[in-house]
Amino acid sequence: MSATSSPIQGIRLPGGLSVARLKRAIRLGIRSLWLHRLRSLLTVLGIVFGVCSVISMLAIGEGASYEAQEQIKSLGSQNIILRSIKPPASEKVSNEGGQSYVLQYGITYPDVGRIRATIPGVTVILPARSMRDYVWNITRRVDCEIIGTVPWYPSMRNHRVVSGRFFSQDEMDRQSSVCVLGAEMVPLLFPLKSPLGGHVRVGGDYYQVIGVMEARGGSGGTGGTDGAAERKDKSAACRMFIPLETAKLRYGEVLMRRRSGSFEAERVQLHELTVKVASLDEVMNVAGAIKAVMERNHKNKDYQIDVPLEMLRRAERTKHIFNIVLGSIAAISLLVGGIGIMNIMLASVTERTREIGIRRALGARRRDIIVQFLVETVLLSGIGGIIGVLLGITIPLIVSHAAGMKTIITLWSPLLAFGISALVGVIFGIYPAFRAANMDPVEALRNE
Repeated sequence: MSATSSPIQGIRLPGGLSVARLKRAIRLGIRSLWLHRLRSLLTVLGIVFGVCSVISMLAIGEGASYEAQEQIKSLGSQNIILRSIKPPASEKVSNEGGQSYVLQYGITYPDVGRIRATIPGVTVILPARSMRDYVWNITRRVDCEIIGTVPWYPSMRNHRVVSGRFFSQDEMDRQSSVCVLGAEMVPLLFPLKSPLGGHVRVGGDYYQVIGVMEARGGSGGTGGTDGAAERKDKSAACRMFIPLETAKLRYGEVLMRRRSGSFEAERVQLHELTVKVASLDEVMNVAGAIKAVMERNHKNKDYQIDVPLEMLRRAERTKHIFNIVLGSIAAISLLVGGIGIMNIMLASVTERTREIGIRRALGARRRDIIVQFLVETVLLSGIGGIIGVLLGITIPLIVSHAAGMKTIITLWSPLLAFGISALVGVIFGIYPAFRAANMDPVEALRNE
C-alpha cells in the first residue's frame, strides 16, 4: 500500500462504487457548482423558500390551533354550558303608548331545578348573570361586563385568582357589596396602586375589591344579553365578578336599557348555566338529556347548548385538516424548486456534453456519470434544505415577537421538510443523470 493511500479508500459501497470514487465525485460536484455560483444560488433559493415555508406555515398553524384548544379546555372538558339567547320572535309584554316593552327569554331557575333533579351524572351546577354597565374609580371609567355568579366559579371555569381572593358563600348569602376584578381592568382603574381594599362604583352602588382574576382572552364572557354582534372583543375582556345574590338584589330580573325616546327591558333570570358531569364518558349523554329537558319546557329556542368536549374534538380534527392544507401548499414550493433543479441540470448536461464524452473515453463508467450528476443535485437540494430549515425556525420566532402570535415548531416539521428537500434533489436529478450517462461517447466528443 502506498504512503498516500488510505484503508478506507478500498471500501466498496453498494453498486460497486468505492469511497475514493465518491469523494472524487463530491469534489468535482462542488467545483462544478462553484464555477456557476450565481446559477447555483438561484436554483438553491427555490428549495430554501420551499423548506422555509413548510416549517413556518406549520409552526404558525400549530400555534393558532394550540391557542384555540387551550381556550376550549379552559371551559372544562367535563362541563356543559347553556347560554340564554334572544330568539328572533320573543314573547313581548307591551306597555301603554307602545314605546316600551319587556322581552322574556332564557334560562330560568326552574330549569336548574329540573336538570338537578332529573338528570343523573350532574355533580355541580354554576349559574351566572351578566349585565353591562360602567365601572368607576373616581374619574376613571371602564365599560365592563358585570357577572353575578357563585363562589365555585374559579374552580369550575379554570379561571384562577392571581391576587386576593374570590368571594365566599357567606358573603353571597349576606348579599355583600364585594367584587373581583378582571386583570384587564386593573391598569385602567388603578394604574398607580393595588386595587385590593379599594372601592369601585357602578351606578349609585359601591363595591369593595377583594381580588383580581388572571388575564383571559376577550372571548371568554358569559354570553350576555346583547348578542354576539354587540360584543366587541376589547370591551368583553373587561369583567367584574360579584355574588349572584347581590346581582339579584341590585339588578332584579328585569334589565333595562334606555334609548332615545323609549327604553327596552329584558327579563332574564340566568344568562349562563355551567353543568359539570361526573365523567368524560357521560358528557355527551348528559348533554342530550339537558337538550331534551330544555326543549320540553321552552316554546322558543331561547337558549344555546355548548359542549367543550365536542368543540375540542372538532378543533383537533380542524387542526389535522389545517396542517394538511398548509403542508400541501408549502410542498408546492418544494415541487417548484425541484423542477428548477431538473431544469438547471438538464442545461448543465447539454453544456458539458464534451466533458462527458472525454470522461467516458478515459474510462469513466455510466454509473460514475450518474453519481456525478446526482451528487450535484443532492448538494444543491441539501444546502438549500439546511438554509431553509434555519430560516424556517427563525421566521416563527420573529412572528411571535413582532405580532404577538404563538407559534409552535414541532420536531418533525424541520426533519420532514429537510427530508423532502433531499428526496426532491434525488428524484429530479435522476433523469438528467441518466440522460448524461446514456450519451454515446463518440457523439459527445464531436460536440462543439
